[in-house]
Amino acid sequence: MQRAMRLLEAVAEREHGAPAKQLARDAGLALPTAYHLLRTLVHEGYLRRQKGLFFLGEAAERLSSSGAQQKRRSTVDEALAHWRDTIGAPVYFAIYRDGEIEVKCVADSPSAPAVEEWADFRETGHAHAIGQCLLSQLGDEARRDHLERYPVQSITPYTVRDNETLLRRLDRIGRMEPVVERQEYALGTVCAAIPITAGTTAATLALSLPVHQADRLLPAAHQLQTEIGMLLGTLAISISI
Repeated sequence: MQRAMRLLEAVAEREHGAPAKQLARDAGLALPTAYHLLRTLVHEGYLRRQKGLFFLGEAAERLSSSGAQQKRRSTVDEALAHWRDTIGAPVYFAIYRDGEIEVKCVADSPSAPAVEEWADFRETGHAHAIGQCLLSQLGDEARRDHLERYPVQSITPYTVRDNETLLRRLDRIGRMEPVVERQEYALGTVCAAIPITAGTTAATLALSLPVHQADRLLPAAHQLQTEIGMLLGTLAISISI
């Protein structure tokens, strides 16, 4: 296994491919051993051979892509955890893709627990700050399409009452303005969500607090907003996670 990995590393360092003899030298292997391993790696799809030269194959490229994706995910998780600890509130990262709300990452702790998803987040976007922030970034047609599939329904006594009232509210939200909701999704909880520009995909970072800390909500949201820039590229790329 280690010898095969050395060969893969040797091939990866040769952008324009390399013959077996060169790879054997690079990997510090006897030529017969290198030939045997190279044939096996080609058979398994980790390498491909073209005109006597070896290149990385599709299986190796998938591993590389998966590793890069995991690294991006780890970077996002670490950033959310840092903000959770710095701000003292659970932090959420969500996107709107293919007509659905997707919460991609959540960083919480026993002292800063996340909101319990007691009603499906995808179906209740009208009631929580994450959903409202994502919907505010869509065009009117896309908003109405979403509400046809997931119409407004009463979640708490504070939930917006109908589709048109929600649409009017969304129209009033400023382009980079935090979206705030107070006990519309869960009694005893207030939330704020910040829009993120990530290509053509609507995305958001959000946080939640118990209602008795409601005075902290907007300062915490603005604090989060000032720190987003350093991770914006990673957040944009991680939409593919």
